[in-house]
Amino acid sequence: MESGKPNLLKNFLVRLLLFGVLVIGVRFAYVVTVTGESCNVGDFCFFSLPENLNFVMSGTGVGSSAIFSSDAGSVPSTTAAATGSVLRRDLYTSKDWIKAANFYSSVFQDLISHGYLSPESKSLCVETPKGQDVFALKEIGVSDSVGIFKKASKPLVINGEAHRIPFGDNTFDFVFSGGGRLEKSPRPLDFASEIVRTLKPEGYAVVHIGAKDTYSFNSFLALFNCCNLLTIRDIDGYDSSMPFIREMILKKECVFLSHGIKKNSHDDENGDKCLVPGYKQDLVRKAEPLIMEEPLKPWLTLKRNIQNVKYLPSMADISFKSRYVYVDVGARSYGSSIGSWFRKQYPKQNKTFEVYAIEADKTFHEEYKKKKAVTLLPYAAWVKNETLSFEINRDAGDKVTDKGRGMGRIQPVKGKIQQVNTMGRYDGEVDKIQGFDFANWLKNTVTEKDFVVMKMDVEGTEFDLIPRLFETGAICLIDEIFLECHYNRWQRCCPGQRSEKYEKTYGQCLELFTELRRSGVLVHQWW
Repeated sequence: MESGKPNLLKNFLVRLLLFGVLVIGVRFAYVVTVTGESCNVGDFCFFSLPENLNFVMSGTGVGSSAIFSSDAGSVPSTTAAATGSVLRRDLYTSKDWIKAANFYSSVFQDLISHGYLSPESKSLCVETPKGQDVFALKEIGVSDSVGIFKKASKPLVINGEAHRIPFGDNTFDFVFSGGGRLEKSPRPLDFASEIVRTLKPEGYAVVHIGAKDTYSFNSFLALFNCCNLLTIRDIDGYDSSMPFIREMILKKECVFLSHGIKKNSHDDENGDKCLVPGYKQDLVRKAEPLIMEEPLKPWLTLKRNIQNVKYLPSMADISFKSRYVYVDVGARSYGSSIGSWFRKQYPKQNKTFEVYAIEADKTFHEEYKKKKAVTLLPYAAWVKNETLSFEINRDAGDKVTDKGRGMGRIQPVKGKIQQVNTMGRYDGEVDKIQGFDFANWLKNTVTEKDFVVMKMDVEGTEFDLIPRLFETGAICLIDEIFLECHYNRWQRCCPGQRSEKYEKTYGQCLELFTELRRSGVLVHQWW
């Protein structure tokens, strides 16, 4: 009977011990899994290496080796000595980790020799999951260095993301982004803006990217407001995932403006006019040739020609754009081109596009209410804001069905218009609609940092809209155009007869395409 008290005490001690183990286990899981911190003794973790275990890198060039040593006579690592922290054996002794650290060490020593980096530079490495670049900086004597990543790996890397760097304005003398991480980012503009924000005036930013083409190169530069490009060099990478690296060195030349606000290049002393940049003209030279001879059957010609179209994303990397926008001017139904062509065939490089459908015909408006991924503008694209008369056009022989309707000719006059059909006469259906200044809307909706694709099918109004785009400079905001030019083509129903619906000739359409390409606009013929 007296043994009850010892058993009770024993049970209490066992439960207390189990509770302590549970507390340690929960703490370990929280530190390592939730916060992403390193597991140190102070965190109640018992899996750390001895404190005298140091990491030693012999040599600084690519191919050098790295070892761990706990011997008293070993040379202490500058990283371990500087931080007094314990490094993980499984990560910091792997062959790939060492190879990367040696590569970055070679890169940074070259930057020191050219004066872009010094041992006194307060340095930041952005989006570095394993911290090889931070380690390399410390190894060569740039001791005031730190890295950020969404999951910390102390002592080299703390919590932080590129689009929201956890440091104040004008903090660092040197900011580095390697591994092509900027071009892989879903938010490249925010990534670049944060680099510029945290960089001191006269400080240097060095970015490694994988893209080679001039289009992506210029898109990259456009992200960095207040920075001038100093030099470019091409170097070999350290692994197969990025065998080629283009190194960009930029210098911050002005005080950073909040949110990257900068005066648009097309708003210059010449007014709103712009010149399409030369690197876009390079793409035009690679485009498919224009069809010089008028096709007898345009729809069949389009079907054959669409196989030859040189889409911009098939010729260049579009990774450095802030947003991706598709504008369908004269969209008609969703399946007319957005669903049947753009969604299925246009090469998007895995980017998500914002889609705008501009369609004045009310027949199609109800359908777009069910398409949440599309923004409908239920107006007519025009050269200014005003009320217009709007013809509902149908080709001869078409039945009066929804599919037979579409945005016809628009003009700034009121009243009913008699539509003459070559197969007979009938009163054309006329509506009053609101026209809007398309060029002005475009300038208020997108920027030069966005990737903008446009399809235009506006029943002859292209001869008004295209000049307006040039006049206002909005043409410089469009990267690629698919244009249907309307002319007095041969009738489907009546061989030898031309449509009286349009006044322009095929030759005039060809002049419009030629002038667009001559100006550096990547335009494709569409029917």
